[in-house]
Formats: sequence, structure tokens, C-alpha cells
Amino acid sequence: MILNDLKALMQIPGLSGHEGRVAAAISERMPVPCVSDMLGNLVATFSGNGPSVMLFTHMDQLGFVVRKIEENGLVRVHRVGGVPERALPSQAVVLSTQQGQDIPGVLANKSHHATQTEEKHTVLRAADLYIDTGHKTKAAVEAAGITIGTPVTYAPNVLDLAGGRVAGTSIDDRAGCAVLLEVARALMLRQGGPTVHIVFSTQEEFNLRGVLPVAQTLKPDIAIQVDLMLACDTPDMVDQGEMALGGGPGMSLYSFHGRGTLNGVLPHPALVSLFESSARDKGLELQRSAQVGVLTDLSYVQHVGKGVAAIDLGFPMRYSHSSLEVCQLSDLEDLSTLLITGIESIGPDFLLERWI
Repeated sequence: MILNDLKALMQIPGLSGHEGRVAAAISERMPVPCVSDMLGNLVATFSGNGPSVMLFTHMDQLGFVVRKIEENGLVRVHRVGGVPERALPSQAVVLSTQQGQDIPGVLANKSHHATQTEEKHTVLRAADLYIDTGHKTKAAVEAAGITIGTPVTYAPNVLDLAGGRVAGTSIDDRAGCAVLLEVARALMLRQGGPTVHIVFSTQEEFNLRGVLPVAQTLKPDIAIQVDLMLACDTPDMVDQGEMALGGGPGMSLYSFHGRGTLNGVLPHPALVSLFESSARDKGLELQRSAQVGVLTDLSYVQHVGKGVAAIDLGFPMRYSHSSLEVCQLSDLEDLSTLLITGIESIGPDFLLERWI
């Protein structure tokens, strides 16, 4: 089921602030009804006893927003989220109109035959790029439903690679969504356990704050966030850590953005112990991550109310924020098992004091 859910969700554009189609697809797959708030976050609650758990992942993706349409029909954009500018020229995109149409386009790349020597190793700013939709005039672009503010994302793509690996758009974090759908199905069959609020959040790629109203409303005791973790098993990443595709799910022991938003997470020690023991009980490999430059919306959730016991769990992923990210199915399956096992172990006497 995880693979089917992942592939289906990867095919749906859902820029930050425009997650409605993704939310609808997730709602259809959830085994219980979801409720939505003013920001479009989805929440499904499984009642129980003991500390309340908020298990969440984001359903939006990064991309662009239209800022100007030239008279000749070419479209200018702003970035939304950490889009890597050096990987943008010649990428296929879709512009999603309010009428529900996905208009194809391409981020133009200057013809190589006319590229001067000094240009060949220069990265253009996103503001200097333009999208060619094939329309010849501004009027034609607008008639197609494209206006200032129209969301733009990488053209949806899914590739099956060897060894159970999957490549494509928005694995960050449709893979997390697929994992939480699997956890929700397991919670339907459980006997006992804590109250669990499964949340699919919005606007994570837009400064991480879309989930805050949910956390402020639910006031959970425990927050478990699921997202990618940087795979370090390629030549360009080998010095960054030890996370590897196929090595099992990951647990973050330290995250810090280091630029812009000076935020991060130091996990609650009781939750670190919980998931270490859960992995041992199930014979799962549990990888460890400590990264600078990585940030999740848990950074804000942990400060809600009197504070929330928090931890980031996830799956290794290569080529983050590019148009073709890569993950491995077995890591997602083991992550769902880890989450189910760990949550089942949270009883009424689970100690949440920071110093035990």
C-alpha cells in the first residue's frame, strides 16, 4: 500500500498554500474521516489513554509563484521554498490554474550554441529565468487561466529504479504522507494505546509554520515529525554523515538550520530511548542523523504551550529539493513499523520529564 500511495500522491501538484488536491487524495485514502482547519491542515484522531501524540508530516511541495507575464507570453516567477537554482534551467513544470487545469511549461535554458564562455559556469537566479508555455502572447497565457499568483511546480514524475528504489517529484514529503496512511490503517486495528492525532500539514516549505494552529489546538504531550533525512551515501555527501538508502529509517539527534531561520530540534531523551528500543524489538536498523542546514516544522511545534516532547523520525533520501529525488521502499516500510511499534509502547505511565 505504501508504494501505491506514494506514487499516486507524487503525481499531484501541491505547492505550499495550494495543497487542496493533495489533501483530497489523502482524505480518500484515510480509514477514518479527517477534519480541516483554516490553513488546510488535515487531522484524524484515534482516541486512547495516556499522553496524547501528534504524529505529523507535510503534504505541500516547493516550487514557484507567477509574478509577471511578459507581453510575448513568457512567464516570470518567484521561488517558494528552497528551490535549487543551479538545477532549474530546462526543467519541465506545470502551472496549476484555479480552474483545475495543469498547463505544461519549461524553464528555459539559453541555446548552447549562443552561450558564451563566461556564461557556461554561471548559475542564473530564479528571478532571471522564464517559463515558456508555448503561448505567443500575454493575452493567450491569461486566457489559459494563468495569472499573477498562479502556483508552479515541477512536472509530476515517477520512475521505478532498480533495487526497490523510487525517483521522482515531491518524494519530500509525499513519502511521509504514504507512511502515515499506513500507520493510520494499523491504528484502526489496535487494542489500546495513547490518543494519536495524525496530521498532514500545509506550508512546511513556506517557513514551516502551517502546522502551528493544529499544535496550538491539540496541545499534544508528544510530537513526532516525519520527513526526509539526508542520504550520505553518494560521493558529494559522504562527509555529511552515515545515512544510507536501504539502511532503514532514521532518527535525528540534532538539527539546526544555520542560516535564515535560526532554529532546530534537540530530541526528547525519553523518545530517543523509546524508538531505539522499538527498533531493537522489531529487529529494525535505526540510522542516526545530525545535520546542519536541515529544518522541519517540529522546530516550532516543540515550543507550543508549556513545551512538547519532540522527535524527528524519517527516511533517507537522495537529491533533496531537485525534480528527481530518490528513496527506497524498504526504508518507508520499516519506518511505518517503527512508528506503529513505538506508539503502541506509550502507556499512561510513560515518563515525559526531561530529566529522569
